[in-house]
Amino acid sequence: MALKRRNKADASFSMSSMTDIVFLLLIFFMLTSTVVHPNAIKLMLPQSKQQTSAKPLSRVTIDKELNYYVAFGKEKERMVSFDEIEPFLQQVVTEEPEMYVALYADESIPYGEVVKVLNIANNNKFKLVIATRPMKE
Repeated sequence: MALKRRNKADASFSMSSMTDIVFLLLIFFMLTSTVVHPNAIKLMLPQSKQQTSAKPLSRVTIDKELNYYVAFGKEKERMVSFDEIEPFLQQVVTEEPEMYVALYADESIPYGEVVKVLNIANNNKFKLVIATRPMKE
């Protein structure tokens, strides 16, 4: 008796499971990219041995090109001129009297630029902290 075997391998490939995985990865990366808020201003902060635990509500940032940025709360930094810093901080202190101002200054800028912002804080009796990065041991 002649029995024929009919074992032909099916060469087709189902792409449905692969597309499911691709869509799940796409959704994952879309959701995680909206959560991340990178700091767009590149700064190299000076190093310090001690860090403060005070949570500043407003930020003044000076980058290495001597551009000034201000922000309040969780809002994004916006570029301002030096003359706009003091009115901005005065407006913020009316909204939040117990606020801290954090000064983020690149370590390569002239010390006089930092002193100008310190003078604004001193003249208006603002509580100011200077942001630093931890020292490597």
